[in-house]
Amino acid sequence: MEKPKVVLGVSGGIAAYKACELLRRLTESGHDVRVVPTEASLHFVGAATWSALSGHPVSTEVWNDVHEVPHVRIGQHADLVVIAPATADLLAKAAHGLADDLLTNTLLTARCPVVFAPAMHTEMWEHPATRENVATLRRRGAVVIEPAVGRLTGVDTGKGRLPDPAEIFEVCRRVLARGPVAPDLAGRHVVISAGGTREPLDPVRYLGNRSSGKQGYALARTAVARGARVTLIEANTGLPDPSGADIVRVGTATQLREAVLKAAADADVVVMVAAVADFRPAEYAAGKIKKKDGQEPAPIALVRNPDILAEVAGRRARPEQIVVGFAAETDNVLANGREKLRRKGCDLLVVNEVGERRTFGAEENEAVVLAADGGETPVPFGPKEALADTVWDLVSPRFA
Repeated sequence: MEKPKVVLGVSGGIAAYKACELLRRLTESGHDVRVVPTEASLHFVGAATWSALSGHPVSTEVWNDVHEVPHVRIGQHADLVVIAPATADLLAKAAHGLADDLLTNTLLTARCPVVFAPAMHTEMWEHPATRENVATLRRRGAVVIEPAVGRLTGVDTGKGRLPDPAEIFEVCRRVLARGPVAPDLAGRHVVISAGGTREPLDPVRYLGNRSSGKQGYALARTAVARGARVTLIEANTGLPDPSGADIVRVGTATQLREAVLKAAADADVVVMVAAVADFRPAEYAAGKIKKKDGQEPAPIALVRNPDILAEVAGRRARPEQIVVGFAAETDNVLANGREKLRRKGCDLLVVNEVGERRTFGAEENEAVVLAADGGETPVPFGPKEALADTVWDLVSPRFA
């Protein structure tokens, strides 16, 4: 089979060296990659490096090999264009259709999916001009990954760091797997909760659950690849941050509720995947609870935690907001799921059977997606990414 053709555009930022790792992952996974750098990017990584790693000649100008019309042909023949890093200057040129070098010409002729992985200082990322350029690109169907938070050039720290190349590669892989279709979540804000809450009993112990957060992270990664702006509220997962998602870290059910309600204020979709503890200790012991010889431990009084899913569904930020819940059941799975769907008031409820060696912490899942209108969509046992795509396949038509 012919290898998928990927154009890797590299613009002039200090993070250009990280694109070498992205190039390696793309080529080693069977993609035919052509690197198209900007002239400024060659100050950071030279043309010889890109040519050696990709196996293709490298040029920044439209005047080289004019007989092959590269400024048209490269974009026309691509299955994917990914720009990493994408500087503020490159985003501005792409948004306004400027074409003063080979890369910007390629962007104008490409009819395949385009992924931008921005990298710049926080002030540049937050500038209204950049935000408007990003919004424009997203409206046109481009996937613009949210930059990571971390160490920037010099001593600065903040949002604007190029996401990890491995995570950018995962976004590219998912975009390519969907083929030449427009990202159906483009321009949408998606809020996802993931992981499991922990309710402290004393400074050492807590009440918790077995949720790993992997299903929520799969939903976040697939939503990014489908063009969404993603806010991921994670509770005690310990997983690597998915590229392109804004991460909010919480610990308890109360903290999760506050974060979800705040993020849901302007969300198009809220997906409650996190396993929220139903109860918390009525009292928190300031010191470690000691065991005493010859004495049984004192009973632990519990109080109810808020029902976040029911609250979000009952007080939607606007009527068209879509709310998706998850239900982990150990018996009478479908019957309990239907009752929970009715009681919670959400649009979709993903019901799966869980146990000590089932679903929690695994890479696969099996579920049935119940809809408020009576629909049922079974999802056979398979990767959690497949279940995530099924959820988005059911959510997307509801925007109409």
